[in-house]
Amino acid sequence: MMDTDACIHPYPAGNSSARRMVLEAGEMGFRAIVIPGAAPGEYHGVRIIPAIIISETDVRKVTGQIRKRGNGVTLVLVDAGDNGFNRAVLTQRGVHCIRRIHRAPKNAFDHVSARLAEENGIAVDIDLSPLIQEKGVLRQKILYRYHDLMKLHSRYRFPLTLSSNACSVLDLRSPEEIRLLCTLFGMDKEDTSLALRTVWTLLSPTEQVMVVS
Repeated sequence: MMDTDACIHPYPAGNSSARRMVLEAGEMGFRAIVIPGAAPGEYHGVRIIPAIIISETDVRKVTGQIRKRGNGVTLVLVDAGDNGFNRAVLTQRGVHCIRRIHRAPKNAFDHVSARLAEENGIAVDIDLSPLIQEKGVLRQKILYRYHDLMKLHSRYRFPLTLSSNACSVLDLRSPEEIRLLCTLFGMDKEDTSLALRTVWTLLSPTEQVMVVS
């Protein structure tokens, strides 16, 4: 099992090259990084895991994107929507993770969604970028959303992933810094460590190696 940042965005989506970001992440202690649109590979001992991000708001279009772009070795991340959309996505074969829960309407991820995520082995990603970049009331609102998510997680134990969504080397955070950030919304170190390694379970569900928006 390897500590993995579940999503970063190098150039052209971000302003740092993939090689520079992967090298920096490796020096911080990561052994794998998820990069949308990348080819699978390894650089300086850090494994690069490809991903696709599906931002459709129609479940039928999500299904079509999975059929068109999913290949079994690429992490499929779907952006969260309203309650009905999320429930439908969480029953779709080929989805690995639902993401950006903090941007979805309030109560968009509820007890039913939590149970579906657990039953189908679909992870919920916790995007740490707003905790790094935002301040004041907005940051507090996101902390409350994540705290509510952890309440559901404590009951249903659906998989979680953790992503910096870094667009620059300056946005990257080490595994230890991530563990400290997660304590702000009540996530203990054991759950944080599991979440940093969940990607491996998502890609190899039959292997208990322990994980999308």
